Amino acid sequence: MTETLFSGISHLVTPAPGSQRGAAMRELTVIENAALLVRDGLIAWVGAEKQAPPTPETHDLGGVAVVPGLVDPHTHAVWAGNRLADFEARVAGVPYETILAAGGGIRSSIAATAAATVEQLVTLARPRLAALRQSGATTIEVKSGYGMDFDAELRMLRAVQVLGHEFELSPTLLIHVPPTENREDYVRGVCETLIPEVATESLATAVDVFCEAEAFSVEETRQIFEVAQAHGLKIKLHADQFHAIGGTELACQMGALSVDHLEASGPAQIAALAASNTVATILPGVTLHLGLPAAPGRALIDAGAVVAVGTDLNPGSSPLFSVQMALALSVRLNGLTPAEALTACTVNAAAALGLSDRGSLSVGMRADFLALHGPDWRELPYTLGANPVRDVFVGGIKL
Repeated sequence: MTETLFSGISHLVTPAPGSQRGAAMRELTVIENAALLVRDGLIAWVGAEKQAPPTPETHDLGGVAVVPGLVDPHTHAVWAGNRLADFEARVAGVPYETILAAGGGIRSSIAATAAATVEQLVTLARPRLAALRQSGATTIEVKSGYGMDFDAELRMLRAVQVLGHEFELSPTLLIHVPPTENREDYVRGVCETLIPEVATESLATAVDVFCEAEAFSVEETRQIFEVAQAHGLKIKLHADQFHAIGGTELACQMGALSVDHLEASGPAQIAALAASNTVATILPGVTLHLGLPAAPGRALIDAGAVVAVGTDLNPGSSPLFSVQMALALSVRLNGLTPAEALTACTVNAAAALGLSDRGSLSVGMRADFLALHGPDWRELPYTLGANPVRDVFVGGIKL
């Protein structure tokens, strides 16, 4: 048995365990002059330092604030190639359709990723994941989706599997872009070949679908979801990024872990999420980078939804390598309060991945926590362009 008391905590700040919705997202526990006892990777005690139990090993954190480790519930961190020419063209006013027709856009990422080996994908993704972890992410979701052909999708997931020995990752099979021809055959292949193989090899814990006017229809999404659930995989959804076509309502009906994006969500979609246990994951990096309308974070919380925040780290629409920055942007762009943003990036983000054992500094939870540079936890949502996170601990071990 290993046991360490972490002392010298100016303020320990945490949401309650489990997903929090509506007004409960603002309810944080704040303990001044606190200490935290970690036993075998789990939190065994938390409270005022003067009341701490005697422990042989003590780690003095030096009078700084401590918060739970952040969870990034939405990334595309495995890709090859880059979209720098796309970026330059887009800011010059070139329409995305023109970029796509010239061989750029998402299809350039698909081509480059499909040509990469597992080893190359691992090498490319490792520093991206390291940057997320340095910014405070102790658990990171990583999607496939840039392969399109099934062998490439499997290589992406195998790269995530390799990287899972270095990082705490949650792998997701993303059905991202439909082919321009033989669409029905592609969906059939996803259902009859790809999902069964991913499930058999335990390469993913969930299946995500991009349900949009430009991507997969609601009925195609339903087919894929039903097969995923039949193979014991959880379901997630990209929806309402550009158009609200019914994907959000379908996901809520089918018990999806989360619906992500939501920039185009209206009253009907907000009401469906508020009435369900499906997490509404908002991605402010997309709003910042593409200039899209912000997802209605304030309206979702006021309606009583469970709201999470992610980076959507990807080469095209959100080159955001900091979960702390996503947290800070959600306050500025989506109308969250600092307390709501912390909850959104911890217990609610964990819930978006189907995880209930992390995100709160409470007895019995994983000892994933951050020591900040200063004594006030609000530096986390306040800071832009610098990293307020000093130390990252996973299972009580400093990384």
